[in-house]
Amino acid sequence: MSRLIVLLSLFFCHLDVKSVSVMERHSVTLHTDTELQTDDLILWIFCVESPDEIIAELYREVNMTSFINERLKNHVEIEISDWIFIITNITTQHTGLYKAEISRKPSVLIRHFNLTVYARLPVPVISRVSSQCSSSSSSSCCCVLCSVVNVSHDVSVSWYKGKSLLSSISVSDLNIRLSLPLEVEYQDTNTYRCVVNNPITNHTQHLHITQLCHTSEGSGGVDCCGFTEAVIRLVLSAVVGVATVAVLIYDIICK
Repeated sequence: MSRLIVLLSLFFCHLDVKSVSVMERHSVTLHTDTELQTDDLILWIFCVESPDEIIAELYREVNMTSFINERLKNHVEIEISDWIFIITNITTQHTGLYKAEISRKPSVLIRHFNLTVYARLPVPVISRVSSQCSSSSSSSCCCVLCSVVNVSHDVSVSWYKGKSLLSSISVSDLNIRLSLPLEVEYQDTNTYRCVVNNPITNHTQHLHITQLCHTSEGSGGVDCCGFTEAVIRLVLSAVVGVATVAVLIYDIICK
């Protein structure tokens, strides 16, 4: 009888599923939401490329578990009291479709779970890149870039001004760099923040304009605001110098 159930489990998984999301390295619990009976036989199955991989075969009557899958055996825990299925220290390799088959004469109950494991998010980095400023920007502009690297699927990077969304970019590929530019005035007193997020978590980095925009060190470009200030100082110095020379010449002539 058990072999027949094993063979039946090797058919393609159905599409009626419960979606479950979890962060990498955390634990996730899957349960059948069914009141189990003493003589139930339960199969937990990982639906991958056909044939499916049987993770565990549970005999409730004798409290016995067998057929633990090699790929998952170090991550799987079974709670004997109600046969709850737990995956610990989960990784992105555990993403996929899972199925629980409960053999109960004369029928078989089936529960499906679509498990999505999200990689841990990097903290966004804000840097100054004056070369990114548009040609129409004023001389007092400050151009910054918010970046994250090695991001996975369903990750987005966004700029916010207060609570208002200014711009956003997302990715569906793996292990790439996301960068989003922003132009502000160096005397701007508004609050800006860069947020990287996926469907279940996020990281925020605040932009400190007074610290980042009043220096060109490390930017790799010309400080557009500092350049204007330098020109003004140069002109003032020249005027003062000419005036000083004129006073000296006038003093010599008078003597």
